Amino acid sequence: MTDLNIVALVSVGAHPTSGRPRRAEQDARAVELGLRLSGSNLQLLHAGDPQAEALRGYLGMGLEQLDVLEQPEGADALPLLVDYLQGSRTQLVLTGSQAETGEGSGMLPFLLAERLGWPMVVGLAEVEKVENGVAQVLQALPRGQRRRLKVRLPCVASVDNAAPIARQSAFGPARRGQIEAHEVTVVDDLLLAGATLQPAKPRPKRLKVIKAKTGAERMKAATAKASGGGGQVLKDVSPQEGAEAIFKLLIEEGVLR
Repeated sequence: MTDLNIVALVSVGAHPTSGRPRRAEQDARAVELGLRLSGSNLQLLHAGDPQAEALRGYLGMGLEQLDVLEQPEGADALPLLVDYLQGSRTQLVLTGSQAETGEGSGMLPFLLAERLGWPMVVGLAEVEKVENGVAQVLQALPRGQRRRLKVRLPCVASVDNAAPIARQSAFGPARRGQIEAHEVTVVDDLLLAGATLQPAKPRPKRLKVIKAKTGAERMKAATAKASGGGGQVLKDVSPQEGAEAIFKLLIEEGVLR
């Protein structure tokens, strides 16, 4: 599969603790998958600032060049990527599932596939083979399950933590690699400009689920629950009474405030 024309879209990530700029974890996994498929023929593509030092983390994985569609912060990357890919011979576009900085909505791969008219694969774990313009891939499902799919090329695929772990970035290749900036027509992101940003709210608290594997554990859990005295059995009640009881429970558990 070394003759495949593969493009990996990369972005500037952020360390989860310090916030320091770095290569994005899922984008690095996309690059790793691309390297396993096409080796040094893999093309790296970024829309943004070519001076971002974190981009060299991808070059340190063993690639000689990274192409950057130069645009300022707050510009819309989607039209630039669509124009660039439509004029290329790209067969497979690999991305992370969600950016670590910026909007981070996770919508870019879907919008890109829609504008290009290409199929979209979510949760790509592995590309097994490519024959006659059709790729056989493994899609990651919850709880470690896998589903085998056949998808027509060209296509867009997003990877997540099911993809191979990215190799370490070496300092020497990262410094020797070239970042090639391309002048493009900048498109303002009107949606972002008119949006109001606010800190994300904590997710609702989940109800405690008792996980017991053996019969003894299940008996112990059932006994502990019964000894609390806070349970209530609803039988032959009206829908209104049932809804009020559920609503009261959710408030007591802290799910609703």
